[in-house]
Amino acid sequence: MAGKGMDKESLDLTLEALKDFTAQRLPEKKILELDATEEFPIDIVRDMNGPELGIQLLFIPEEFEGMGGGAFDVYRVCEELARVDLGIATGVLATFLGSDPIVFGGTHEQKKHWLTRIGREGLLMAYGATEPEAGSDLGALRTVAVPVEKDGKTAGYRITGNKQWISNGGYADLYCILAKAPAGPTWFVVEKDAEGLNHGKPEDKHGIRASNTATVSLENVYVDLDRMVGGKEGEGLFQAQLVFGYTRLMVAAFGLGAGWAALDRAIPYSTGRIQGGAPLSEKQGYTHKLIVPHVVRLEAARAYIEETAERIDRDEGTLNTEGAIAKYLATEAGNGAADASIQALGGYGYTREYFVEKIKRDARITQIYEGTSEIMEMTISRDRWQLHLKTKGRFYHDMAHQIGQLHQQNNMAGADIIACCMHGLAELLEMARVHRLTRHQHILFRLGEWIAFAEGSASLARRAVRAADGDLNEKAHSRFHARALAAFSRIYAREAAMKMVSEGARWIGGLLPGSGNGSLQQKLMLPEILNAQAGLIEDMDYVADVLYDRNPD
Repeated sequence: MAGKGMDKESLDLTLEALKDFTAQRLPEKKILELDATEEFPIDIVRDMNGPELGIQLLFIPEEFEGMGGGAFDVYRVCEELARVDLGIATGVLATFLGSDPIVFGGTHEQKKHWLTRIGREGLLMAYGATEPEAGSDLGALRTVAVPVEKDGKTAGYRITGNKQWISNGGYADLYCILAKAPAGPTWFVVEKDAEGLNHGKPEDKHGIRASNTATVSLENVYVDLDRMVGGKEGEGLFQAQLVFGYTRLMVAAFGLGAGWAALDRAIPYSTGRIQGGAPLSEKQGYTHKLIVPHVVRLEAARAYIEETAERIDRDEGTLNTEGAIAKYLATEAGNGAADASIQALGGYGYTREYFVEKIKRDARITQIYEGTSEIMEMTISRDRWQLHLKTKGRFYHDMAHQIGQLHQQNNMAGADIIACCMHGLAELLEMARVHRLTRHQHILFRLGEWIAFAEGSASLARRAVRAADGDLNEKAHSRFHARALAAFSRIYAREAAMKMVSEGARWIGGLLPGSGNGSLQQKLMLPEILNAQAGLIEDMDYVADVLYDRNPD
């Protein structure tokens, strides 16, 4: 499918080079040592940005001597990094993220100067937005940039303030700092040796202990006028909004990689663990609780990530809401898969040696940084709520009809179940509108969750159909064949539909007088969705067989 980015051969070579580098420099023993000592391996991270690997070139456009990777390429690389170590991946992400204000908001001269230097010199970057009091609310900035005049004109700025939770904060060569200038929030590039720039000691963190997270303080730090990103005050929040869809896709890929890193330890463990005379891998109580559901949720998230990445690479807009859905689905699924993998390994899973407890501690951060899961729920619900109002309630009904047409094209992906789910979701939104239920913040959050699951199920169904038609992106992840993807889709469609029905009836139906009658059940298409649960166990049996290579078709 057409779009910007690297060709398949270049991406494959990059992924292979990354695997070779990490296999040599970051074996599991080394990673566990870094975690235990909470050491940021600055030499390894710098080497990743050096001539041997040059990972930073991925996000630098070709005109500035980079590789010109697109969103799809970055997703694939971020997933692979997270499979190795999410802490080190976070250090790499910080440079990606720190450069984004320049990439998306800088003047041509700024891009040429800074991006070329990042590519040639392997400079590490930090993204200085979050503050102690403001958290993720970028509009509540307290860091200020005061103009410095010379001959009656602004020659530069003096920046004063504090930033918190800054990845690479203690090691960055360059900092992109968001500060409040007279005309509003504005990004500035600050070099590490600027007078008045300091950082605190590394944070003692629950996970990603191989990353560096520190406070950054600025006391009257002077920067020349040409360090103001974009050359105009007050553009900072707009520039930040331009990249949310893209950066949240990176974190989504982290959740995906961490979740699979955990499951790929639990799955082989179960083949050799004998209980009651048979391997755990042959017991439904193990596979259908601890393995299969988490595989399906991760692959639903992958479908949404890949679809969103393709759209970003086709310049279809910032896709902030789609980035939020991708992040929400993938990070929730990744954290759940890591937690289940500890349970799957039992006592071994709780020990450091078996690695999954570390993955669980690491994966937890993906639900927090770049916007918490709750911020994602709010972002998703507010945007889709506006679309519901704008279309007079037709948005999800129309989506249901589109999914119904997909079912006519291929009846193996469970698209008929998803159509029922979409119709029910539209009715829930309309009930919320008529009875003004969104004045309850919790209802707004829950709508965000149901929307994410419903849209994720539609994306997975489309992926399954595309796979069957041989129409997947040539750079797509290809671990599972079309028949397996169709089974994943049917399982996830049932889950999304049941979540909409049960949770919707609980939180919206439960607030309405007389909602226990058949009218609510009919609007939510409860009979159809309950009937669609038939065959669920058989589909889960089949997926388990696929995962354990018991039917390699």
